[in-house]
Amino acid sequence: MLELLYPDVWADSAYEIPYEKLFEQGVRGIIFDIDNTLVPHGAPADQRALALFERFHRMGMKTCILSNNKEPRVKPFAQQVDSPYIHKAGKPGVKGYERAMTLMGTGRDTTIFVGDQIFTDVYGANRAGIRTYLTKPIDPHEEIQIVFKRYLEAVVLFFYQRRRTEGSGISEEN
Repeated sequence: MLELLYPDVWADSAYEIPYEKLFEQGVRGIIFDIDNTLVPHGAPADQRALALFERFHRMGMKTCILSNNKEPRVKPFAQQVDSPYIHKAGKPGVKGYERAMTLMGTGRDTTIFVGDQIFTDVYGANRAGIRTYLTKPIDPHEEIQIVFKRYLEAVVLFFYQRRRTEGSGISEEN
């Protein structure tokens, strides 16, 4: 049961994932969460985010922003980084992930998901059959409901770490 909550990879940051290596391995599309994955909650795209998406454009990697936020939050960010987007995505439901793959023209085997929350991002992507990258949150100042979820996430990550160290094949980037 807990396995659906485990990421395939736990990375320190979305900015430290070896995307070029993943591209060489056949990944052609990346679905991203925004808040606390790419920028602090509610922030516009910063220079780091703009540079990252420019890298994707240069290498031919497709992207899609998938967020449970409303369009006034998601659309401006997506426009800044020149990426298609889905707002009010209904994560952890699988339909948003499937729609994102359709928008990018990718499949489960050529798509990864990058996000900072286990119970929405990782759980949904795992249910959709997509390889998952969990990132550490950028900003510790979060909405109260997310703060409560982080306590539960700590329990899941404890068991994830234990399983990883027992040689289950789960890896950690950093």
